[in-house]
Amino acid sequence: MAFSAGMAKKGILSLNIQGAAQLHQHYMPFIENGGLFVKTNKNYRMGDEVFLILTLDDDERMPVTGKVVWITPTGAQGSRVQGIGVQFNDNSDMDSIKTKIHSILAPYNGEDIATLTL
Repeated sequence: MAFSAGMAKKGILSLNIQGAAQLHQHYMPFIENGGLFVKTNKNYRMGDEVFLILTLDDDERMPVTGKVVWITPTGAQGSRVQGIGVQFNDNSDMDSIKTKIHSILAPYNGEDIATLTL
């Protein structure tokens, strides 16, 4: 993957998720192709390219590429956590990550737990 100047300037984000409940809070299934909410105090704009290192349940670190499709700013209504929603790129590299996310969430019935987005 080629890095754009904007990606290098903001650096690489990391997200370590432990368990289905925490994954439920971060996962954005309503985004086309799926996505994750990442807590960050860095400033991003809609459409910015993002490179993220994702760790699920202390498993291997997985590279995630995507773009910003959601922004929760500082001081958001309802005491929401500041961060960005990253839409997964539509490529075959992301298929194994999406499969792993869905397998973790499959037995989980977490509608009673609020997410970090909606």
